[in-house]
Amino acid sequence: MKLLRRIAPLILTMLLSGCSVLEGTPKAPPPLTTPPQEIQRNQTLGLQRTGTVSAMIYGSPMDVEAAIKAKAAAAKADYYVIVMIDDTVFPGQWYSQAILYRK
Repeated sequence: MKLLRRIAPLILTMLLSGCSVLEGTPKAPPPLTTPPQEIQRNQTLGLQRTGTVSAMIYGSPMDVEAAIKAKAAAAKADYYVIVMIDDTVFPGQWYSQAILYRK
């Protein structure tokens, strides 16, 4: 029991420090370009969230990424973060969701 009391704070500290590694430090988004750019979650600081889009495409994961980029351009977003890309129960069908941002 004494050993557990001594080790418990150490284990808790290690677990909490591990979470900070996964979080990432905030970074500035890249400069604006004409087509919307895909960014990472830690680059959204200071950007305005404008909505979400989703796409379901037969093809490959790159095809659904292109569909998300086209929908982001149609929505006049400056940046987008792809939240998920997953295959469906149908072979060759892919589903994706993204969050749109403006400067």
